[in-house]
Amino acid sequence: MIIDLSGKTAIVSASTAGIGLAIATGIAAAGADTVINGRKQDAVDRAIDSIRKTVPAAKLRGFAGDLSTREGSDALAKAVPQTDILVNNLGVFGPGDLFTTTDDDWERYFQVNVMSGVRLTRGYLEGMIARKWGRVVFISSESGLNIPPDMLAYGFSKTAQLSVARGIAKQVAGTGVTVNAVLPGPTLSDGFRAMVEETAKAQGKTVEQVGIDFVRAHRRSSIIQRPASTEEIANMVVYVCSQQASATTGAALRVDGGVVDTIA
Repeated sequence: MIIDLSGKTAIVSASTAGIGLAIATGIAAAGADTVINGRKQDAVDRAIDSIRKTVPAAKLRGFAGDLSTREGSDALAKAVPQTDILVNNLGVFGPGDLFTTTDDDWERYFQVNVMSGVRLTRGYLEGMIARKWGRVVFISSESGLNIPPDMLAYGFSKTAQLSVARGIAKQVAGTGVTVNAVLPGPTLSDGFRAMVEETAKAQGKTVEQVGIDFVRAHRRSSIIQRPASTEEIANMVVYVCSQQASATTGAALRVDGGVVDTIA
């Protein structure tokens, strides 16, 4: 299968590192004019340089701004008035159960993980409908189905993304625009690597081995028995953004290594 996104514009929020950077690299490699986003200009510049090392002919633009705020979303809309592909990847995660998660924490998870994608989609969807083609992807998580009690607000926000994506998909029925959610499981992202780096050093193991240990101890239902790579997550997203995925919409597409223990 050859995926060609030439002539399309794509925005990937929070694409300077980790899963977002892998997604942006894959979409750029498929030929799309890709907008790289991060809060700081130096991070955006580094990401663009990184992608060009892998995809020398990549068509890239940068936008530095905090897309978790209305002001940031409005500024992006002015800088990039229309897009054909929108990947809502921006998100935060962290520990917190019912008793340790404050009201401010709940609000932060909602604004960053849910409302950022709502605002961006609202801003770009009408143009997609008018052009009769578009792709919107929300990067959710297997934690949206397997709600972790020690990451309660995070899990809630990821479930909310599934509801939002499904509802918007139904709203744009028959327009040529698809809206989907992609659900990664444990992934060897930059954030995960930073989280376990000290543990790896203390145990004399590689980060990859600590990742395998984590999956086997805390995600025992995993079928692949290891974390996924960021590129493996990106492969699913690039496909969902392609013409070939035109009959896939309103879906929660798992790239979780089989962690979610259901048939459908």
